[in-house]
Amino acid sequence: MSTHKFKTNIKCGGCISAVTPTLDATTGIESWAVDTANPDKILTVEGAISPAEVVAAVTKAGYVATPVQD
Repeated sequence: MSTHKFKTNIKCGGCISAVTPTLDATTGIESWAVDTANPDKILTVEGAISPAEVVAAVTKAGYVATPVQD
């Protein structure tokens, strides 16, 4: 299992509600969370999934995700 972090434009609880169905349905994602208190709105994803697949899922939900280094 890998952990990936992304800078996003997921800013609030409403945004989280909007991406939840897509991220929950994405194969390979074990768990995910968005730190909306962080200025970069960091999305942390754990699972057997590539960063590109996470970016595609977030984009499908109508948001932007950019991989960041730990």
